[in-house]
Order: sequence, then C-alpha cells, then structure tokens
Amino acid sequence: MRQFTAIVNPTAGGSTGVAVLLHVARLLREAGAGLETVYSRSLAHACELARQAGQRNRVVLAVGGDGVVGGIGGALSGTDTLFGLVPAGRGNDFARALGLPTDPEALARVLLHSAPRSVDTIEVESAHGRSVVLGSVYAGVDALANRHANRSTLLKGAASYYAGGLRAVATWRPAAYRVTVDSEPLAHRGYTVVAANSPYYGSGRIIAPGARIDDGLLEVVMIREAPRRLFFTLMNELKSGAHVHRPEVRIAQGREVRIEADREVPCGADGEVDAVLPVTARVLPGALAVLC
Repeated sequence: MRQFTAIVNPTAGGSTGVAVLLHVARLLREAGAGLETVYSRSLAHACELARQAGQRNRVVLAVGGDGVVGGIGGALSGTDTLFGLVPAGRGNDFARALGLPTDPEALARVLLHSAPRSVDTIEVESAHGRSVVLGSVYAGVDALANRHANRSTLLKGAASYYAGGLRAVATWRPAAYRVTVDSEPLAHRGYTVVAANSPYYGSGRIIAPGARIDDGLLEVVMIREAPRRLFFTLMNELKSGAHVHRPEVRIAQGREVRIEADREVPCGADGEVDAVLPVTARVLPGALAVLC
C-alpha cells in the first residue's frame, strides 16, 4: 500500500481546498494507506519538503494550485519519486491536462491504484536562475494578466484571470520579440509567446490545443499584433482553442525555445510571474512519474 506525504499550500483554495484534502485523506486512510500532512511556508519550502519525502520513498502529493503543483513537480523532476495531485487552487490547469477527476472518491482511487505515467517537464533559465516547471512558460500580456490575477483580493478563480486579462490588454503595447525554436530564429511582434507542455493555462483556457505532456516537445504559440477588439475575440476563443485557426496566431514546435524582446516583458510559468525576458525553456522528456 502506498505511503503518502501531502504538502499543503495553506493559501490555495481556501476552505474548499481544505475540504477536498480532508475527504481524500479519509478515503486514503480507510483503504489502509499511510498519510502524513505537512504545511509549507513558501514555494521553496514546499520543494524542500517534497525532496525530503521523496528520499524516504514516499509518494508526494501537492495540495494547491498550479504554482505549488508546478514547483513541487519541478523539484521532483528527474527523480524516482511518485507524484500525485490534489487540485485545490484557482486554475488547476495541470490537473486538467492529466485528466484528473474532481470528485474526491474518484481522485482517491487514482492515487491508490493507478499506475504512474511518465510526463515531460520544462527546464527554465532566466536572469533569476534555473528552475523546472510543468505546464507552460509565457511572456507577454498573459504574464501581466496573471500578475494582476495573483494580486486580486476581490475575485477568485476564472473571474480573477478574466478581469486581470482585461486590465492587461487595456494597457499593453505590442512588443518586438526574438523567438528561437531549436536554433531557428522567428521574428514576432505582438501580445505574447507561450512555450506550452500542457494545452491549458489561465484557469482552463486552451492556449495550445496541440500540446501533449508526454511527446518530448513544446508547443510554441505566438499571438501577433492585432486590433484590440480582435484580441478580445481571441481571448474568448481560448475557451475552445479556436484561436489557433486565425492568421494572427502562429504555431511552432521544438525541444528548446529562447524568447527575447525589445523591452522589459514580464515572464511567468505555471501561474507564477516572477521574471522578465530573456528566458530559455527546454523540454525534459519523461522526467516525472505522475499518478493519473
């Protein structure tokens, strides 16, 4: 029977996140699994707790949103530690990419009985150093929107992302990017560049419908300069992924992506925005074993 260590982000999901964890924890224990719960003080602390649990041959459960899931998953990338998720954040986009159920009983069955799946991770290099994340790296108006959403105290979930997007687009000036995909330079002027391992970001928006979490490739989505009215239409089309059929959207694939710009452009990954361009993202194939 598996032995779990649940690492909890106390600020993610509020009372709903706590309720989901308590329900799942009860089901795991009733099935005979061992479960210990630890609370993180910061993302760096959560990553250290995850490494320590992995060294004790425990299954590490990330309880929180995409930030803590991406951070803990990145910390375990390249190890033999099994990784599980208890989605309890605003976006839960990587859990969505894995097809994880939201029902606690179904989720407990996955954690108890499913075979691990090897998925890709993303190594990220910037002036802030090196890190490993799971879902996507993005640079542009979406990073600015996410920064606004993360700072929102009134709105939660998808509403905070949508409001943050409206605020960001209203003030955004298209940037001149230099994008290099596997040594091929691509000129781009516009709103954003996304190097995606997962199809989803921004609380369920399908930014990269062609992205797969286990194909050893990053899907690079570039949204070109367009009238603001059209850009708002593009934002709405992210709900279905239909935006990729517009001429303003360019798609490329590669194993390594370098993103630069002609000015300071915010850059984020997995729901966290703490860097600016330039940034390099490279895929690490099959680097993480996930229960899903």
